[in-house]
Amino acid sequence: MNPVQNAEATPAPAIEEERGDQAAAIAETVGAVLAHAADALQQGTAADAAEIQMITNAMVRLLVGAPLRSDGHLTIKSLAEEADLRRNKLTHKHTGLKDLFYALVKAQQAPPRPFTDKERELSAKQKKDLARVRAERDSLRTLTQQMARVIHVLEVENHNLRQSAGIDGVVRVFPSPRR
Repeated sequence: MNPVQNAEATPAPAIEEERGDQAAAIAETVGAVLAHAADALQQGTAADAAEIQMITNAMVRLLVGAPLRSDGHLTIKSLAEEADLRRNKLTHKHTGLKDLFYALVKAQQAPPRPFTDKERELSAKQKKDLARVRAERDSLRTLTQQMARVIHVLEVENHNLRQSAGIDGVVRVFPSPRR
């Protein structure tokens, strides 16, 4: 097993720590949303607070990858399915929760990590190998076409020789061209 494959097989401690930080950030956000739900109880109806609670629980399930009712995609449609609400509740009534969900999804999608020197060297080597193999393939294709033309010419000459042999079966030699 080469070092690149080995690095992919076991997650680095930094990656695990980063996942823990993300989970902590989600927990903080959920706490803030729950506080918002408590405010909604005083200003809105109990139904509004229940919707906020359902949306918050659905967000957590989707973000940790454990959906119960939806396909698990990180979209508003899936969030609405997971919360067992109509989508317009998120797009028109609870727009703050929708924006929060989008922000959490964006934060969870980490930027791509830069390539290491070994990976760059491996990529360059693979590109050179690919170019060499393609060139070899092209030359073999050209040789195959040339061989097919030569075989065709030989078949035609063989056919002409057999016809010129006639009934007696004697093959007559063509006169050589003068130089």
